[in-house]
Amino acid sequence: MKLKATLMNENDITRALRRISHQIIEKNDGGDNLVLLGIKTRGVPLAYMISENLKAIEGIEVPVGVIDITLYRDDLSEINELPKVKSTDLPFDVKGKNIILVDDVLYTGRTVRAALDAVSEKGRANSIQLAVLIDRGHRELPIRADYVGKNVPTSNSEVVAVKIKSMDGNTSVKLQEK
Repeated sequence: MKLKATLMNENDITRALRRISHQIIEKNDGGDNLVLLGIKTRGVPLAYMISENLKAIEGIEVPVGVIDITLYRDDLSEINELPKVKSTDLPFDVKGKNIILVDDVLYTGRTVRAALDAVSEKGRANSIQLAVLIDRGHRELPIRADYVGKNVPTSNSEVVAVKIKSMDGNTSVKLQEK
């Protein structure tokens, strides 16, 4: 893939996540009864970063869970006959909680729909909100993010690649041509 632009560097991502963290605190009156659920794969480290921000800003410990949406995808048969299921780790009960789903890129909305199905299977949350680092448009479902790091208009021939240091060796968001 050909690099078109660097959309965010590590400092930009840090600032965006800090802003999202402040917005989460404001919208949720501090953070009581709040949990974060990172959507595999890059939503997980972003959820941990937001949790650390919430601790630094408000002094609250917000638990983080990991959700794998593989089995809830509506295109599962198109991807692979034997999908590789990663682990879901919910160290808390979702019943009655205010859940913040965290993902790296919001595109068609299908990943979020699958995450909603996965969460609903675990119990009835008080509310479910969505935080994304990048919203690139092109929605196929009526889904919108409550918290957005950056809106990036893209074409369908472009790819938004989020890199996280712990997984990729550097932290950045790049726009690439397919």
